[in-house]
Amino acid sequence: EGFQVVKLEKFDTVIEEIKKEDPDVILMDVHLKTNDGLEILSVMRKDSVLKEKKVIMSSGMDKHYESQQAGADDFIMKPYMPDELINIVNRLVGR
Repeated sequence: EGFQVVKLEKFDTVIEEIKKEDPDVILMDVHLKTNDGLEILSVMRKDSVLKEKKVIMSSGMDKHYESQQAGADDFIMKPYMPDELINIVNRLVGR
């Protein structure tokens, strides 16, 4: 589909890493190893550089409402088919 994927694993510096990578769309799990994905999203929405970034939250539990309240652009429930994710990404980037 022509997408470049970057995996960020440094949870303590995720905000700085997102700014450095400057992605068009971010796919983030609600439950991360050391941080709460919804908390990271809330921080992003308050940041002048990151507040407009497109974010898709994901979880094996239905966290659609919580994700929406935190400022997610969309939510996808695991497990999901690759085509589902591609369709959401395409919509968010205007393809």
